[in-house]
Amino acid sequence: MNAFSRRGACPALSVPMQTGDGLLVRLNPVSGGLSPKLLIGLAESALRHGNGIMEVTARGSLQIRGLTEASAALLATEVDALGITVRTGLPVETGPLAGIDPQEIADPRPLAERIRMAVEEAGLTQRLGPKVSVIVDGGGQLTMDTLTADVRLVAVRIDAGIQWQVSVAGDEQDARLLATVRDDAARDIAVAVLRMVAEKGREAHARDLSERQLASLAGWLCLTGLREAPPSVLPDISPSRGEITLSLMVSPISGVVKEKPASKLPISPPEGEMSGRTEGGASRKPIGLFPLAGDTFALGIGLPYGSVPADKIITLAQYALTLRTIEIRLAPGRALLFLGQPPAAKQPLQHTAATLGFITSATDPRTRIAACPGAPACASGRIATRDIAEAIAAENADILDFTLHISGCAKGCAHPGAAALTIVGGENGAGLVVNATAKALPAGYRPGYDAARGVSRVAAVIRSARYQGETATACLTRLGLAGIAEAYRQE
Repeated sequence: MNAFSRRGACPALSVPMQTGDGLLVRLNPVSGGLSPKLLIGLAESALRHGNGIMEVTARGSLQIRGLTEASAALLATEVDALGITVRTGLPVETGPLAGIDPQEIADPRPLAERIRMAVEEAGLTQRLGPKVSVIVDGGGQLTMDTLTADVRLVAVRIDAGIQWQVSVAGDEQDARLLATVRDDAARDIAVAVLRMVAEKGREAHARDLSERQLASLAGWLCLTGLREAPPSVLPDISPSRGEITLSLMVSPISGVVKEKPASKLPISPPEGEMSGRTEGGASRKPIGLFPLAGDTFALGIGLPYGSVPADKIITLAQYALTLRTIEIRLAPGRALLFLGQPPAAKQPLQHTAATLGFITSATDPRTRIAACPGAPACASGRIATRDIAEAIAAENADILDFTLHISGCAKGCAHPGAAALTIVGGENGAGLVVNATAKALPAGYRPGYDAARGVSRVAAVIRSARYQGETATACLTRLGLAGIAEAYRQE
């Protein structure tokens, strides 16, 4: 194993990524979950070959950190020996309760598999970049609303039948709707969009598609009878005005007309909560009890800041095994779902998880904090992110109705998007970034060891300044950059 993926690519089991604390690998079991015994075996392998830290990402992938070139190869061999088949190729993601949630509108797995097969048959797998993804969301108790994707297909009920809304470039709030169609058409449109993305190169995403390209796709949909062209896609171009010529009507399924670069699709990028958007929306966190068919349930248990020592996962999985847990699934939102145990197992399993430091309540303030491993776990980290996060969660839970990002360095691995507040480690100490990413210029600094007190100063100002019924998020907006920075710097 001598090839490492660059930062920003997907660190697959066969191509680990270099990070500040060694090599990192990411894997997704094809089965969607693991038996407790398999998870224990995987965690033991992580202890032998990595630094003992395991993570569940925001998208529900499992990560193992602190590997070397030699130990990463040994880990891959042991994963294979355990019989764990990991998914490769284009990520086509479904919800963690897909196929077993009695509240879902449709089982998304068959359509997801058909999209995977169609992408392979079209020869697109090697032409698409590692960060291109598709989401197929069947609805239910745990939706995929907050996850961004190049193509997203969401099940809806129409006239007692089930169809799929096909959108591009974004999450459920800001993706651009193309069509609402049945399964076959949904698959074809998804492949058409991916083909267009592939034509732009391996660095491209659906957000890079031009109005003209989407217009050609909309016109093709009309000619093939899949649907009428939606005004939202064609603000200035429509077939009736003769501005989509036959030369543009080459089927995007079989090929795409090359054209001169056009203006990018006018889709707003994800923004922080202070701009009015609340991260997470109405989506339920994957923590707590989720009733399934009959008298069964799934119990969601969160990883604080997305990671825990592997020995704690081993202890929890061993106890779950004694309670007759059959399967443990990875859930978007940095959690594990325990399935198969009898109802009487709920309380003891939650109690054991809480004792080990896991998150057992969706209202736990740690769910609002994104924190990377930081110092000393990561060589790139300049501040002890986890210590800072724990102090803030314990002292300021009442004001955390927004996402707080604590980043050991400016790379912002734990939360690449904008957050209402970000504490970022740098050569000048712990900087405070407001409504932006960790890469932005901080508005003020404190010594790294004192960052938690700085946030407490901001929290005190929020408590004294906010109106009755006003959220902390809205209060931060009203205080503005200067007011927040001044509070953070106060002694």
